[in-house]
Amino acid sequence: MLFTQYYLDCLSQASYLIADERTGRAVLVDPRRDIGEYLADARSHGLTIEGVINTHFHADFLAGHLEVADATGAWIGYGRRAETEYPIRKLADGERIGLGDVTLEIMETPGHTPESISVLVYEHTGDTVPYGVLTGDALFIGDVGRPDLLASFGVTADELGAMLYDSVQRKLMSLPDEVRVFPAHGAGSACGKNLSTERQSTIGEQRRTNYACAPMSQDQFLALVTGGQPSAPGYFAFDAVLNRKARQLFDSDAAARPLATAEFARARAGGAVVVDARDPQEYAAGHVVGSINIPADGRFAETAGSVVAPDRAVLVVAPHDREEEIVVRLARIGFDRVAGYLRDAETALVELAAEMTPASRLTATELRDRLDGAEPPVVLDVRNAGERDQGVVPGSLHIPLAELTRRLDEVPADRPVVVHCAGGYRSSVAASLLRNAGRQDVSDLLGGYGAWQTMLDPAAA
Repeated sequence: MLFTQYYLDCLSQASYLIADERTGRAVLVDPRRDIGEYLADARSHGLTIEGVINTHFHADFLAGHLEVADATGAWIGYGRRAETEYPIRKLADGERIGLGDVTLEIMETPGHTPESISVLVYEHTGDTVPYGVLTGDALFIGDVGRPDLLASFGVTADELGAMLYDSVQRKLMSLPDEVRVFPAHGAGSACGKNLSTERQSTIGEQRRTNYACAPMSQDQFLALVTGGQPSAPGYFAFDAVLNRKARQLFDSDAAARPLATAEFARARAGGAVVVDARDPQEYAAGHVVGSINIPADGRFAETAGSVVAPDRAVLVVAPHDREEEIVVRLARIGFDRVAGYLRDAETALVELAAEMTPASRLTATELRDRLDGAEPPVVLDVRNAGERDQGVVPGSLHIPLAELTRRLDEVPADRPVVVHCAGGYRSSVAASLLRNAGRQDVSDLLGGYGAWQTMLDPAAA
């Protein structure tokens, strides 16, 4: 058996290639949209990808099932409750898919979504204990999938929670301890609240350490699983719908093109939003007026999907030689309306000097002094709710970054605003978003809440 996990750090997303090396028959599970790596690996091992399985309709990324099917002729499989605009193979509970001696078995595990499935992997047809189970978003390492994301799609969070309870407590926990667990996401994903950095585990380890796998009543399970979830990024609903549709295929060669300065300026004047993927310090030194800073070195795609509408045309300013990378990362969440990127951004930004402006950033000491002054600023905390348990700046307004675009009116417009997060990434994004909305006096806190804590208690640093 060939079993390969592909892990995408930016989206904390895992996909899998399973094959029988004797027959050369292979299946992909939960592939991302840029499929070149899968195809290259299949060629190098002499494999034929004959099927692609999505464990559910993903909300946090646009899956690559259509690209794989177009490139290989593979069938596309989902759980039997799935309905799509494109032809699919509906996979029933207990159904087996033979690749030779290597065998896959479908286990219905609804709860995160109604159509969710897990995939049991048997190294040999006659094995009584699976090698592993691909759990999708039903069971994570240290957590389970959140059941609240599809509440607006005609299924309530309580209904999904009851399904998830049965899937985790009765189905997955009925597997032997030695079965390996391979989830679809890891730490950082907004699909859960307590995901581990580990990329695989075992059923036994999860039974011992995962809070949601301990024996409990359904009511206890619902209370634990639904409480304290982070705000879902705005693009989740967009991707959950788009993954059902017969959408346009991703073509990396045609995804975006370099733009001369004049072309860039015309597209911007036509209403395109500028996404500046440079480091916050570079952005603060000088950026195109109205541009939104979403640094490449971080959760770029997820953050972009939280603050940019999917129907907006996008212009990219990127670190040197990372322009095409940024375009691909936007495409992974279905943001295909990229008009282009600045060719030689460093030179082009000099040519755009009349449209450039700096951004204000404050140290923790400067913020304290301003709060003690005659006209204290509004302090906007854009961390998630659970992070506030670590402490707060007194009197701060709390709006998680994922909610800011729809709650901008809650930020007072008659006072200066200082934005902070935990370390400085999200605050630069949020401050740029406020400036894009027309706010004039906006700063972000260097070093975030960590710097504020250190200033108050240097010994604790």
